[in-house]
Amino acid sequence: MPQPTPFASRRGLLFGAAAVSAGAFLTGCTSNESDDDKPAAGEQPAAADKPGKPVTIGFAGPQADHGWLAAINDNAKKRAEKYSDVTLETTEGSNDTAQQIGQIETLINKKVDVLVVLPADGKALTQVGLKAMRAGIPVVNLDRIFNSPQAYRCWIGGDNYGMGLNAGHYIGEKLKDKPGARVIELAGLDNLELTKQRTQGFDDALKNYPNIKKVARQAAEFTVESGQAKMAQLLQAQSKFDALWNHDDDQGVGALRAIEQAGRDDFLMVGGAGALSAFEAIKADNGVLKATVLYPPTMAASAIDLARALGQGKGVGGLAEYEIPASLTLYSAVVDKENVDQYMSTGFK
Repeated sequence: MPQPTPFASRRGLLFGAAAVSAGAFLTGCTSNESDDDKPAAGEQPAAADKPGKPVTIGFAGPQADHGWLAAINDNAKKRAEKYSDVTLETTEGSNDTAQQIGQIETLINKKVDVLVVLPADGKALTQVGLKAMRAGIPVVNLDRIFNSPQAYRCWIGGDNYGMGLNAGHYIGEKLKDKPGARVIELAGLDNLELTKQRTQGFDDALKNYPNIKKVARQAAEFTVESGQAKMAQLLQAQSKFDALWNHDDDQGVGALRAIEQAGRDDFLMVGGAGALSAFEAIKADNGVLKATVLYPPTMAASAIDLARALGQGKGVGGLAEYEIPASLTLYSAVVDKENVDQYMSTGFK
C-alpha cells in the first residue's frame, strides 16, 4: 500500500468520488490563449477529449506487489490509451530506490514532456524529482509525496486520515443506538505513517459516539496471510464485539477466512481501499462485510489527465483558473450495498 500522504494535503482540493467522474473533471481542459484572446474566467471554453498538442508522458511507479499497486499501473496505461495525443513511456516497476531513480533519470534524458511518479520512497526520490523540475519537465507526484514541493508541479493522492474518519462515522451511525457498543480494528503496518493517520481518523470519528468503545487493535502487513493470522488472534481474544474496521481489502481476504473458520457472523465489518472482491461481497450481502472505504487507484488515471493538461498548457475544466491545482486530495468515499454498483468497475483485483 502507499506510503504517507501529508496531513496538510487534506486541506487541498477534495477530489470527490474520484473513481467515476475524474475524466469529466480533468479532461475538460481549458486552453492557455494569449491574454488578448482570453475570455472572462467564467466563460472559459472546455476542450474536453478533443486531441491537442502531442504529449509524451513518462510514468514511473514501484513494483506491483500488491493489488492496489497493480491497479495503479493498469489505470495509468488504460487512461493514456484513451488519448490519441498521448504517448506513454513506462518503466519497469521497482521497489529499489536506486533502480527507480535510474529509471526516472532515463526518462529525463529522453526529454519526456511530463513525468508521473509514484515513488517507492518519497523522501529518497525527492532529488530526482528536483532534477526533472530543474530540467523543465513538470512532475505529477502520485500519492507518496516528495519531501520538497519544489520537486513536483502537482501532487495527487489519497486521504488516509479521511479513510479512518469515514470508516468511523459509518460504523458510528450503525451503532449509535446500541448501548455499550464495542469495536475492534485490524490495521496495516504500524511503521508506516499512513497506518497511524488511518487509526487517528478512526479514533477521532468514534469520539462523536460516546456509547462506542474501541476494545482491541492488531496491526497486520497488508497481506492475505497476515490478515488471516492477526484476525484469528483478535477473534480469540474478543468473544464479543459489534464492528470491525480493516484498513486494507487485500489483508481483508485473509481476515474473512479467519472469520469464516471461527464461525462468527455476529458483527459488521468495514474494509478499506476498494478491491473488487470486497465490492462483490458487499453486493452479495451474505456475510459480515457491509462496506469498504475507498483509497482509489483511479488516482493514476487522473494523474495522466493532469500530465496531459500540463503538457498541453491547459487548466482543468470546471474551474476558473488557467493552471491545474498544486494538489488534489481524493475523497475516501464509503461504498456499501446502496452504491456498490456505481463503483464496481473501479474495483481492483
